[in-house]
Amino acid sequence: MGRNTRKRRTPMATKAIAASAALALGGGGLIWANFYASAHEENSANQTKSAGAQVATIQCPDVGQSLTDVPDGARQGVDKELANLDKQISEAYTRLASTRQAQAGDSGFVNNAILGPLKSKRTAVIDRIGINIKRVGGQAPDNLAEMAECQGMAADANTNDGQAGGDQNQDGQNQDGQDGQNQDGQNQDGQDGQDQGGQDQGQGGNGGQGGNGPAAADFVNIEDVQPNSRNLPNGLAANGDGGSTGTFTTNCGTNENGNRNSDNVIAAPGVSNGAQHMHDYVGNQNNNAFASDEDLANGQTSCQNQGDKSTYFWPVLRIQDGTQEADQGQPGGGQDGNVGKIVAPSQAELKFVGNRTSDVVAMPEALRIITGDAKSFTNGLNNANTSWSCTGFEDRQATDKYPICPEGSSIVRTSNFQSCWDGQNTDSANHRTHVDFVEADGSCSNGFQAIPQLQVKLVYDNIPAPQINNGQVQGAFAVDSFPEQLHKPITDHNDFINFFDENTMNEMVQCINNGENCQ
Repeated sequence: MGRNTRKRRTPMATKAIAASAALALGGGGLIWANFYASAHEENSANQTKSAGAQVATIQCPDVGQSLTDVPDGARQGVDKELANLDKQISEAYTRLASTRQAQAGDSGFVNNAILGPLKSKRTAVIDRIGINIKRVGGQAPDNLAEMAECQGMAADANTNDGQAGGDQNQDGQNQDGQDGQNQDGQNQDGQDGQDQGGQDQGQGGNGGQGGNGPAAADFVNIEDVQPNSRNLPNGLAANGDGGSTGTFTTNCGTNENGNRNSDNVIAAPGVSNGAQHMHDYVGNQNNNAFASDEDLANGQTSCQNQGDKSTYFWPVLRIQDGTQEADQGQPGGGQDGNVGKIVAPSQAELKFVGNRTSDVVAMPEALRIITGDAKSFTNGLNNANTSWSCTGFEDRQATDKYPICPEGSSIVRTSNFQSCWDGQNTDSANHRTHVDFVEADGSCSNGFQAIPQLQVKLVYDNIPAPQINNGQVQGAFAVDSFPEQLHKPITDHNDFINFFDENTMNEMVQCINNGENCQ
């Protein structure tokens, strides 16, 4: 089956600074870690540390996003190998964070003990990716072998261009968006905290309870965010006064069943702990890494409308209050730096809306959509799609900050999904190019068809506001993340697989096209 290989539009780069080559990352990304190149005692009264060489990042090419044309017969093997690349980066990050003393005494330690072995491991995995593709008659990218090498970059190198949040300063964020996180949240206070106390339950160095974030710079008082200043691209909200104006709401609960795992059947099928962070699941109850389409189609559902067996899942929120969750020592939990009390949403609104310029068509069974990017902190903003706010302040949207809500107000996470479909494929090799956001005028481009747009609104009533004192955060909350993503709010994401039965899907389409509000 043919694959659409066009480059998707950037959903968040409203005025974004172009990403530098340093952020063409993949199966990996940037890993922030400070260390002293050397430390010596000049005399008994005066100690001097040389901080001339700060390793700030490990930079790896984005293998997964470059694979836009993988034959169906190679998909399973390739996905497993891409998950291996993710694990290798996480292991390298863990080693980087746990070897401060060795780094201080040996300027070549990072290259010799971390980057060199990482390249060898990546080479073997990338070779297997190429073999998987060629085995079924496909053509691997010519530069695949060149993607094995990763770079360590100094803290004073120009690594922040691609991180810049596109004038995010207008909505109460740092003056240079993500750049501000790098300067204030990570290089000075973030990962350094791992070495100086972040691992010991404290907020030492702003390392977070798990030692890998979040930092004080990752939070903003929602009252300091300017109303209507996020300047969201027009494509994020598909419907309006014209076209198909109806809505269809499905009630699937708030994961009262406690259905969670650290798999991702879309991005890493067949791989246990492929996400390296926990997800809340509502809707289909059979979702795990090994679930087939048949398993999902025959699964139980938490949705009131039993015609909706779709699966909806997102990374959990945790309060870093010292709670020892059941996954404290498990993959996806404490082993991957995700610690603290898991908090389920108090409300989970799942609503499908229409298109501003046309009717919508039915989604195909098993259509998979990922919105947002779990690796946005390292991959840059191209696929980022985050909206953080507070009840009563929802005209104020933060993107690369967690909101601090006033008393009586609750945290809100909002995700608006892609609503243009290529008309053929239920998935694509990079899980992106078979769907897209609408254009500025509300239309779908390049022959894509308008489908109902899923909008997910999660509200959390029971998360106390963190306290920021002297550059330290106490009582932090954060989304689960890959370890090297440092629990950044920009990494929030949401996933959907369509398993509405045919009759219910047709009812949804008719309702939306007729301008009705149904559930």
